[in-house]
Amino acid sequence: MNKWRGNPWVILVILSFGFFMTLLDLTIVNIAIPDMVDSLDASLDQILWVVNAYTLGLAVLLITAGRLGDLRGKKTLFMAGVSLFTAASLACGLAQSPGQLIAFRAVQGVGAALLLPQTLSMIVDVFPEERRGVALGIWGTVAGLASVAGPSLGGLLVTKLDWRWIFVINVPIGVAVVAASAVVMPNATRAVRHRFDVPGVLLATAALFLLAFGLIEGQKYDWDAAIWATLAGAAVLLTVFLLYQRGQQDNEPLVPFELFKDRNFSVVNFVGVAVSFGIVGLILPLTIYLQSVLGFSALKAGGVLVPMAVGSIITAGPSGVVADKIGGKYILVAGLLAFGGGIGWIAATAKPGESWTGLVAPVVLIGLGMGCTFTPMATEVMRNVPPRLTGAASGVNNALRQVGSVLAGAVIGAVLQSQLVSALRDQARQRAGAVPAGYRERFLHTFDEAGKHLAVGGRSGGGMQPPKGASPDVAHRVQDAAAAVFGHGFVHAMKPTMLVPVGVLLVGVVACLSIVSPRGPAANPHGLPAAADDALVSARTEAKES
Repeated sequence: MNKWRGNPWVILVILSFGFFMTLLDLTIVNIAIPDMVDSLDASLDQILWVVNAYTLGLAVLLITAGRLGDLRGKKTLFMAGVSLFTAASLACGLAQSPGQLIAFRAVQGVGAALLLPQTLSMIVDVFPEERRGVALGIWGTVAGLASVAGPSLGGLLVTKLDWRWIFVINVPIGVAVVAASAVVMPNATRAVRHRFDVPGVLLATAALFLLAFGLIEGQKYDWDAAIWATLAGAAVLLTVFLLYQRGQQDNEPLVPFELFKDRNFSVVNFVGVAVSFGIVGLILPLTIYLQSVLGFSALKAGGVLVPMAVGSIITAGPSGVVADKIGGKYILVAGLLAFGGGIGWIAATAKPGESWTGLVAPVVLIGLGMGCTFTPMATEVMRNVPPRLTGAASGVNNALRQVGSVLAGAVIGAVLQSQLVSALRDQARQRAGAVPAGYRERFLHTFDEAGKHLAVGGRSGGGMQPPKGASPDVAHRVQDAAAAVFGHGFVHAMKPTMLVPVGVLLVGVVACLSIVSPRGPAANPHGLPAAADDALVSARTEAKES
């Protein structure tokens, strides 16, 4: 394998495998929720934290990990992250209680945070400008595929094997990635010493933790005073962090403000938040709809989403090449419009008893749109970043995208829950006449009080058990009425909920219009080749230290 050492295309393959695992694990767990609830005898809140613990661990450390890659070596951080992620994946697969699974998922998120920022920055480092567009196209294809393949692959593993395999499958991949990295990736050489901004790390980590925690737990605690205090604390710490970073700009800060002097970097980071919001805003209600309303198995529900992955693959590569040559402005606009249009299409046509064939066209449209976002975003966000700051830029970009995912989970969950509670009550009153009079009061009470439980778990019919002592005919009538209430109620709630990510994506379209199209080949702010830019920075740093 020595003949492959330093080969940028082999390095890209290795990075892509590590990158794929981390993004896959953001969505693969959702489709296994019913099986995990049964297997671990877990509460719904505990299983939701299995999802959120990973996102939380990932979001709070991305900026820190990106800067660490710049200062301590990207290969080192990448291998450490993959190793930790792999070990935690095995532990997740062996977990015997909800508490263990939550803890190991948090560790898995930390491992993902260490490796994720290194992937984009290393691609920019190892590929010359004339080949970078193709490389980023492949990276974008992997990003798009991983983001939408989670439910499909998860459905296959859960149905054919067991929910534990959604974690165990990472182990052989992770071991292979670490071994290949050690042999293929060259060690970084550094001519100057670097400092690590410890106060900045602590402030950023605490601020992002409070923000993510407050958003995740807000709906559970009805947005009470403690939640608002948590979010206020996040705002205060974020303000202190920014003021502190302002005073550190000449001393290797955690977040170099010069990154945001480039309009494209700032705008595309916002667009990245919108795209992440759109993905969660789609996947969360759609997977519940497929399984709990349409009654699809995990495998069938995952299969319905396969065309999304196919559509993403079709457009991701070409969009990256075109964006690298002429700029990604209008490709992003087209992609966001298709993405939002597909979600709106599903919202407009969804109904109980829908056939899977009715979902194919909008799902393909969503995939085509998503494929036109990931690679152009990567191209534009890194186009003018100096080589010494690629790790920091990648860390900021990925951190903001994860904040978008956390924000979407909180907002979409809150809107869906609010809409569902009222929709279930209305539907129960409309359909109570089909229930025998002796069971009608209990029927209405069930849907008045159980909105939260029904919103996330349960199979078709809302999980309502047949009345004890009732005849088979009566039990059948009650369950049929319950299924109708839940199915129609969820669809009524899902429609306005899915318009929220559509609105966010449209705001992203407006933001894209302010992107400045390139006038020539990608260049750094110093107007020098990458090597000369690094040499200039090193000379300045050495002069300051002496």
